[in-house]
Amino acid sequence: KAVRGSDPDGSLYWFARMLKGGEDPLFLGRRLVRMASEDIGLADPTALMIAGEAVRTYERLGSPEGELALAHAVVHLATAPKSNAVYNAFKAAMVAAEGSGDLAPPKHILNAPTGMMKDQGYGEGYIYDHDTEHGFSGQNYFPDGVKRQKFYDPKGEGREKSIREKLAYLEDLRVRLQKARGETT
Repeated sequence: KAVRGSDPDGSLYWFARMLKGGEDPLFLGRRLVRMASEDIGLADPTALMIAGEAVRTYERLGSPEGELALAHAVVHLATAPKSNAVYNAFKAAMVAAEGSGDLAPPKHILNAPTGMMKDQGYGEGYIYDHDTEHGFSGQNYFPDGVKRQKFYDPKGEGREKSIREKLAYLEDLRVRLQKARGETT
């Protein structure tokens, strides 16, 4: 909780207490990796890399040398900007996938390696994003009959600020491109 609360001193204290109490350092390392994903996410994309590398360093060095790498990760995570937006988005996407898991992808994004599949409309209307003016087609990637959903809502902390701005730009562009193609949103 001290890491989530952005308190590096409290975080180090409890990390040291757990080590002194006999907790397995690799268990603590796994918790650091989880915190990097759950509590920090894309607000600081380096957090997951640092936590993972701290665990790998501990695996190579063992105690006590490897504990310093874990402490490094503890401080990085405690001082990193926080966002659980990816965590929440993933949970929501899992619920949506469970409810519509038997629906096929839209035909326009499916390859048509056979003549029969081409005749059935596979790949018809697909727009190759790299060939567009903006590098973005705005096409629908949800199954037919499933309304476009928004799972990921970046909070605007750290790196997520620029991600939030980019997603807002792309959503506006998607609406304009679909309107220009005569598609309903």
